[in-house]
Amino acid sequence: MATMTAVAEPTVGIDIAKLRNIGISAHIDSGKTTLSERILYYTGRIHRIIEVRSKDGAGPTMDSMDLEREKGITIQSAATYCQWKGYHINLIDTPGHVDFTVEVERALRVLDGAILVLCGVAGVQSQSITVDRQMRRYNVPRIAFINKLDRAGANAFRVVQQLREKLHHDPVMINIPIGHEDQFAGVVDLLHMKALYFDGDNGEFVREEEIPAHMLDLAREYRTKLIEKAADYDDTIAEKYLMEEEISTEEIIAAIRKATIALKVTPVFVGTAKQNKGVQPLLDGVCMFLPNPFEVENYALDRDRDEERVPLVPDPERPLVALAFKLEDGRYGQLTYMRLYQGRVRKGDVIVNNATGKKVKVPRLVRMHASEMHDIEEAVAGDIVAMFGVECSTGDTFTDGSVNYTMTSMYVPEPVIELAVAPKDKTSLANFSKALNRFTKEDPTFRVYRDEETGETIIRGMGELHLEIYIERIKREYNCEVIVGRPKVAFRETITKRAEFNYTHKKQTGGAGQFARVAGYIEPLEPENPNNYEFVDAIVGGVIAREFIPACDEGFQEQLKEGMLIGQPVQRVRVVLNDGSTHPVDSSEMAFKTAAKAAIRECYMRANPVVLEPIMKLEVSAPEEFQGVVIGQINQRRGVIIGTESEAGYVVITAEVPLQEMFGYSTDLRSVTQGKGEFTMEFLKYAQVPRAVQDEMVREYQKKRAEGNK
Repeated sequence: MATMTAVAEPTVGIDIAKLRNIGISAHIDSGKTTLSERILYYTGRIHRIIEVRSKDGAGPTMDSMDLEREKGITIQSAATYCQWKGYHINLIDTPGHVDFTVEVERALRVLDGAILVLCGVAGVQSQSITVDRQMRRYNVPRIAFINKLDRAGANAFRVVQQLREKLHHDPVMINIPIGHEDQFAGVVDLLHMKALYFDGDNGEFVREEEIPAHMLDLAREYRTKLIEKAADYDDTIAEKYLMEEEISTEEIIAAIRKATIALKVTPVFVGTAKQNKGVQPLLDGVCMFLPNPFEVENYALDRDRDEERVPLVPDPERPLVALAFKLEDGRYGQLTYMRLYQGRVRKGDVIVNNATGKKVKVPRLVRMHASEMHDIEEAVAGDIVAMFGVECSTGDTFTDGSVNYTMTSMYVPEPVIELAVAPKDKTSLANFSKALNRFTKEDPTFRVYRDEETGETIIRGMGELHLEIYIERIKREYNCEVIVGRPKVAFRETITKRAEFNYTHKKQTGGAGQFARVAGYIEPLEPENPNNYEFVDAIVGGVIAREFIPACDEGFQEQLKEGMLIGQPVQRVRVVLNDGSTHPVDSSEMAFKTAAKAAIRECYMRANPVVLEPIMKLEVSAPEEFQGVVIGQINQRRGVIIGTESEAGYVVITAEVPLQEMFGYSTDLRSVTQGKGEFTMEFLKYAQVPRAVQDEMVREYQKKRAEGNK
């Protein structure tokens, strides 16, 4: 919950060239929040470091929710800002747990650069791959920070190799570690060829020394690699390198910066945030290599010109264009996080929500520092701020009214798990509804619907932890005890072959009747097609009047929301409408919509429908001695082993497993590995369920329907 502070911040004169909008992303438990805490400490934003799992119940600055502090994980992305050597940095710490993946999506949508944190022991893990995919989706340049080098089994050079092999990056080390594990003492800065040590209780004093003699050869080798990498992307450096001429540090930085922003290379920094080593050079790296808002291509779509792409320029004097990327409901009303791409906004300005056309006055403008708010008078292009009293949805575009632009919103994954929930006490119903309304508005992956057959309220989300957190928040924040049903998987249906339809809807009542004939076929979409539904209008000669075509499309879509095998939504279907008839008097939109729905019902079973289930990518890490039982457990759950890797006495098993079989897995895994096994799981794809399982599901669905019809 956001808290008020009386701090008023001057907002004049942020030099956009010295502005960095960055995020910190990584696999769960790689040390993102600890790193954020150190960054805030060294930049003077906080004056005391609090550990993620501190004994006194306090929590890190960026984990402001009680639940985050208790569980030691980040649930919501938190925003803050700080200054470093004349640079202004807007920083967003994002969750690592896959259940909160939308928080990462929406942060990366509005950021210009990112720090990819990797564990020095585990290296590139499953969620690192997901985060990397998200960064690529939004073309976010990144630098990597290899953390936890003081831990047993840490090896920075191995992690760099994994960056190359598993994530297909082109990594270049900007500094290298002096020692590993308990011998880790500091870093060698390859740009200036100096050894850096971190003194003081919290590593706040950076001491520069000559490189230790035993490290010189290694440092020279990696300095050469750094110059060679710069030469790959800069002809002047390549020429000088071949001529064996002196290459200045500034030239190397400029070349690596250009290649980083072009997403060609990933500069790598090393250290240990918990032991306060290597964070200041990383901050230097943020300023040196990550782009300012001028260097990032952003565009909007002009609705007045058939959604033509318009480049956005971070110029305060141009018309305002801002994107609302995150909503939070606090005790003072809705807090809307905004990224300004163009123009400026002042407290008291009237801005237009281009999604709804509504005009809104900005009553209050704040900069966020985790859960604190610092009032400001004005924000300019390139900045990330928050506004109060601005009603909107996630992904809405705001302008000053002089342009009709919209920005593409972020990718929102589909929920894969559902639970029936109800308030324990009928008197809490109002609070229960209020909580669900708020959470659906804040989190696009949290959905609520009512099961018409059972009358139950169903919540849907990305995983067990995701829904568990929301149920806990309903109890705490709304003082409402919740009764929870068994978790259920979000199944889907699809078709496997083409089926023709030719349906005539005819109804004669007193006065005007209803008439519509639709003909065509349904077929499965090709595997490479990214859509879930496609409608093809192949009508020629006006056999169906133009104005009725959208009604046909609507009818098809409505019927496909509920398949006939187990009543689940049907996906990956193309509907082709190629014939039909219109009556000059009796045809109407309603008649064609009804005909379209009936046509799908008529041909659906002939298209050989099947049930699809969500398949999860599972990554289990456990001591090698338990490898056999862990694999046995996965096999029992209909899992398919994709690969196993052994490292430092631990085995990492990657598998594809149906979500339906994964309930209660954490307890089972702990019991067979003496509590030492860990796993992460993320949605991978939908796949056909085995025939025996499908037959059983169909029988159950038909039985349930028969009981409901009695």
